[in-house]
Amino acid sequence: MSKARVSLVFAHRPAEEKTWPYLGYDYKKRIDELTQNLKTCCPGVDFIPAVVHDGLEAEDLVKQAEDIDGYVVYIIGLWTGALNVITHSGYPVVLVDDLYGGSGELLVNFSQARKDKLPVVGVASSEFRDVIKATRLFEIIRAMKEATILDVTDMDVTDYSSKIKKLLGTQVIRMGSNELNAYYEKVDEEDARKWADKWINEALKIVEPSREEIVKSAKMYLALKKAMKDKGANAVTVDCLGLFYANKIPAYPCLAFFQLNNEGSTGVCESDLDSTVTQLLMRYLTGRPGYVSDPVIDTATNQIIYAHCVATNRVFGPEDLSNPYIIRSHSEDREGASVQSLMPLGETITTVKLNMLEKIMSIHQGKTVANVEEDRACRTKLAAEANAEKILDNWVWGGNWGWHRVTFYGDWKKQLRDLATLLGVELFQEDK
Repeated sequence: MSKARVSLVFAHRPAEEKTWPYLGYDYKKRIDELTQNLKTCCPGVDFIPAVVHDGLEAEDLVKQAEDIDGYVVYIIGLWTGALNVITHSGYPVVLVDDLYGGSGELLVNFSQARKDKLPVVGVASSEFRDVIKATRLFEIIRAMKEATILDVTDMDVTDYSSKIKKLLGTQVIRMGSNELNAYYEKVDEEDARKWADKWINEALKIVEPSREEIVKSAKMYLALKKAMKDKGANAVTVDCLGLFYANKIPAYPCLAFFQLNNEGSTGVCESDLDSTVTQLLMRYLTGRPGYVSDPVIDTATNQIIYAHCVATNRVFGPEDLSNPYIIRSHSEDREGASVQSLMPLGETITTVKLNMLEKIMSIHQGKTVANVEEDRACRTKLAAEANAEKILDNWVWGGNWGWHRVTFYGDWKKQLRDLATLLGVELFQEDK
């Protein structure tokens, strides 16, 4: 993955003018200081420094833009007239107020950019880390441009893939069930047994599946991993229900996705490209795996229960602590092997879904309170306290996200709001 390329623009009037910060201010010293701090704190960004004093210089800068992911504009002095030019450049823009230097110009231009629904984020904070958080969003934009998703399905996904490519730059490669099966047949049986034994030994218990069934899941994991490597894929999704029900694949990929997500990759069920894009994007943002689920809303307890047969047990990332899990059969047909993950409680979670067709991102939050034991529906059932009534009312009110949602441990609302803005995607809060 290459570095994000960001035009780092410092906007100020000549030092001899009487304006904020003050007459004779040493702009060069401030520029050098801020540039060095940004380079140190954002090693994944290649900054292209520039200085503009007025709108004409900003127009020349925009005309010369080439292969950049966007602009970070530091307003260190008033009034340049440059901001309106850059915010209307068509690129994502982060406007930063160097407090007591550019406050008025930021407030005026950022409010106008919001009215015009431009991909512009504003930072007005004495905490430099807030500038860093906004700037590093360009790393995610670049990563998605260079990412590839492997979609294992016998359906034609050309139209939907083109929409993903247009919005994010992400490439989708389709692979049919026959090609996946060819990978599966080439897997070394002994390697698969080692993985099966690892999962069995680390599980709290095994309920339904036999060891041989778990070995089949391990072969599926190794097949998918090899296919991803061969295709240069950063994420994989499989039409698991359709293909398994039609006897087109020999095993469910539930444990395969469990392992891929645990080790810092991305595996998503049901050939759900929206959820796959969401989980991949959030992996780049958070370093954590997502949990795709079929949510159940319970207004009596003010809870939302996230249910699925695929789950991670490393919710804080591949290098962090793991949580217990049980190996079960797949719930609907009581076949194959899947995971019941007993996830951490008392934690803030952010649940999100990017709707590629309508360019809308849904989001709601909650606090984990229980791992529900219930034989009906999917194996893992994570319950969270949330604004259940409002989520029910808003489920598809702002856009059609279907049933699936993707849950991440942590409070990521602010970063998601800013990222959605930079991507030109509307954000819809389901719990408001």
